[in-house]
Amino acid sequence: DEAIGIEKALLNTTHGYTATQKLVDVADAKDWRRGRAGAVNLIPSTTGAAIAVGQVIPAMQGKFDGIAVRVPVITGSMIDVTFIAKRDTTVEEVNEALAKAAQDPRWQKTFTVTKEALVSSDILGDSHASIADLSYTKVVGGNLVKVMAWYDNEMGYTHSLVEHVIKLAS
Repeated sequence: DEAIGIEKALLNTTHGYTATQKLVDVADAKDWRRGRAGAVNLIPSTTGAAIAVGQVIPAMQGKFDGIAVRVPVITGSMIDVTFIAKRDTTVEEVNEALAKAAQDPRWQKTFTVTKEALVSSDILGDSHASIADLSYTKVVGGNLVKVMAWYDNEMGYTHSLVEHVIKLAS
């Protein structure tokens, strides 16, 4: 939002299945889909990430929403953010802003970028909360922007949590 500006956005996180999911199909009182076997299905779900964005960036409150799709991998997930920019931009400008953010001391330990042709297993064990995949940045009509990023939903989360605890303790 700092470099280009975001009017509104949607998030889709393609997320490895979790311990809360079932091994076989069973009834789930909360959500029928959550009762389906996690290791063999793509399962649409909710995500707390969309809510968290509004809490961390108050200007995005009510302008950011999202879903998750749980997929049959243990870990190694992907974020797909599509947004309407406040002004026209280009793929090159978006990627420059992402690369610059990756060098900013505020984000160096939690965010990085790549141009490598990665798949989910390639990022296992990576401690970054997000690895923007610059080869998949798209811009349509000047202001419709898509950014994709990888993350290890166990290691990245744990590392980010530890970084926050250290920061709060100091």
